Parts: sequence; structure tokens; C-alpha cells
Amino acid sequence: MTEAEFLERYKSTLDSIEETVEDAINDSDARIDYESGSDMLTLSFHNGSVAIITRQSAICQLWLAAVSGGFHFDFDTAREQWICTVNGESLPAMLSAICREQGGVSLSFS
Repeated sequence: MTEAEFLERYKSTLDSIEETVEDAINDSDARIDYESGSDMLTLSFHNGSVAIITRQSAICQLWLAAVSGGFHFDFDTAREQWICTVNGESLPAMLSAICREQGGVSLSFS
């Protein structure tokens, strides 16, 4: 994957996550917030915990830091998803679990 392709996929992923969180806030008054900037997205939960998504352009990876640990994701072109390099789970599945575990928020990411 070229750096341009990586950056496009990364930005699209962050936009999708932001949209899901915004919809949850507007539709159900979910107790979650987000802040984006500097190529990073921070999800903040009512209990003060956070999950941070950032990129590592040099190795074309998306990184996710949460209370449960740090996770690295490669983009799987066959599945069209970011996949964790350690456990093989997709980013949407892991992010949904993290939101539930850290903030008690039920979100479905795509």
C-alpha cells in the first residue's frame, strides 16, 4: 500500500468512527465524547478513561491505545478492514468492546 492509500484509508476510518460517536450522542445521549486533531482521535468516556487512535505512516499501521493495552492494526485489503496484528480481530469489533468495557457505551462500528 502506498503512503497516499494508507492516509486515505486512515482518514476514512477516523471519519467513520467520528460519525458513529456523533450519532450515538445525538440519538441516545451516550456518555462519550471525541476530539480529533494532529492525525489522532481521542474517545473520552464519562469515567475519565480514554481510547486513542493514531497512525504510524512509516509502517502503514493504525494504533489503538486503551486501558486494556496497545494494539497495532494492518489493513487487510481482502477483508477491507483493519486487523489487529496480535489477535486477528477487526478494529470495529475491538473498538466496540473497548467502548463497552471502558465507558459502558454500546456502539457498533463498521
